[in-house]
Amino acid sequence: MTVIQTKAFKSGNSVAVRLPKELGIEAGTPLTVESNGKGVTIQPAVDPDEEKRKLSELVARIREIWADCEDRPISKREPIEFPERSGL
Repeated sequence: MTVIQTKAFKSGNSVAVRLPKELGIEAGTPLTVESNGKGVTIQPAVDPDEEKRKLSELVARIREIWADCEDRPISKREPIEFPERSGL
């Protein structure tokens, strides 16, 4: 985990924090700021369109795998017989 010290500064009517270049966050990156009692967490915002794309890619891959399995016969498992145990 990288720890970088910086200072908050006034920007118009708001307080701002400068994020150093070393963190790799580019200008214009949407961020989520969450106050969690004793501190603040800043992280890249989740893009709902990206999440939908990931889900649709997953569904497509599952369909590919399912299509490959359709010609294979499904074998049935033998039923499991449990021994009688007194006291259970």
